[in-house]
Amino acid sequence: MTPEEIEQASMAIIAKEMGEWDGAEDALPVVKRVVHATADFDFVRALRFSEGAVERGREALRRGAAVVTDTAMAAAGISRTATARWNVPVVCHMAEPEVREEAEMRGTTRAVISVERAVLETPDAVFAIGNAPTALLRLCELIRHGLARPSLVIGVPVGFVNVVEAKEALAALDVPQIVAMGRKGGSTVAAAIVNALLYGMGERG
Repeated sequence: MTPEEIEQASMAIIAKEMGEWDGAEDALPVVKRVVHATADFDFVRALRFSEGAVERGREALRRGAAVVTDTAMAAAGISRTATARWNVPVVCHMAEPEVREEAEMRGTTRAVISVERAVLETPDAVFAIGNAPTALLRLCELIRHGLARPSLVIGVPVGFVNVVEAKEALAALDVPQIVAMGRKGGSTVAAAIVNALLYGMGERG
């Protein structure tokens, strides 16, 4: 089987095992893409979409808004073919020496410094946070203070410490968002969501 045939067969299995979908129609391909990436059907229930989140995200990507990730793994998992088609830059500041130095000086995480830098550069970016709850909590603070105006926040950090709290903080904000409630998530999930948005945009006119 070719890779395309394997993916088609996988998606058919996912559709069959999911059963009837009662959410927004444009959210379904996103959910399927996450299940495809993780083989975890818990995301069918865990993923929450604010009204119009998928289209708001795609509108931002169509105009070339940056995608900011909190891990190099998430950035690497986003389709370069699709981002090149739409001139979408993918940004991750985590490995920058200046980020490490400032984090050490301030006694905080590199993820916090990374998201602050991204907000200064691109306050209207699509933020895809799949690993660091501290990044999501800081982003929520910046949104509340009017310093960040994200086109979409993909809040899917994974883990045990501050993960649920960070997601609940995001869910309480009036901002376009896709959130994986609970402890599950990860860089793979963040990349899968961005890819699902990009794949659903068709060809550039």
